[in-house]
Amino acid sequence: MSDTIPIEDYLAEGGVLSSPDNVPPRYRGELLRLMASFVDSALAGSAGFADTINDAPGIQERISAARIVLEKTDHAGQVLKIMETFGADGGRYAVHHPWAARVSREADIGAARQGGDMRLSVFHYPLNGWLDAVVMNVLMGRASAVQLKELSRVSYQPLADVFRAILPREERHAELGITGLARIVSDEEGRTAARASVAYWYPRVAASFGHSASTRFETQSRFGLRHTSNETLLAQWQAEIDPQLAALRLNP
Repeated sequence: MSDTIPIEDYLAEGGVLSSPDNVPPRYRGELLRLMASFVDSALAGSAGFADTINDAPGIQERISAARIVLEKTDHAGQVLKIMETFGADGGRYAVHHPWAARVSREADIGAARQGGDMRLSVFHYPLNGWLDAVVMNVLMGRASAVQLKELSRVSYQPLADVFRAILPREERHAELGITGLARIVSDEEGRTAARASVAYWYPRVAASFGHSASTRFETQSRFGLRHTSNETLLAQWQAEIDPQLAALRLNP
């Protein structure tokens, strides 16, 4: 990076950083917050989904669920390794929070963080059996893919590389969910239950994109850590998930 250009200008013009040694303090703080949110969400998501594996109706469904749990935990570990280069204690981090802890099913926490970790708000809600887990995985799996496409452009190059490698696997998780959901709605009883689950999870997943006109987005965009507004990402998710739900007659 040139010594004559302010770092915010350099990053705003598409510049990238590649080492903890050349990261300024404010950028470091925002980068660590972004990584912690991803790691905590992945650990909480995998912990919640792990509890539903034994509820799966067949061997293939159990294999798919176990793969999702394994890979989400692995994704958290890959990003945590980058956090370790900034001084995070990876060994302590993974056991520092009760990742399976949840609020009540009836709670309405919006986009607010809860407790001591940085997971997205949607991962504070409990799953209610196998069908509910499949519906949540379909909705949040598609949201994760949208969010990861955005994060793959992050200005910290080692992290961008990890997110680009993770993205195809997260997209596969969403595809596994759609396959499982199609089986569930093959009878009217399953469709009715799935429709109720969609009505529960859809607004909670939507809230995970954050508030419009977010001041944090403005800060992160100056550092090249974000490029697309929360409301635009939400609209992208809706444009992708709504036709899939419509095809299964599950629109909320």
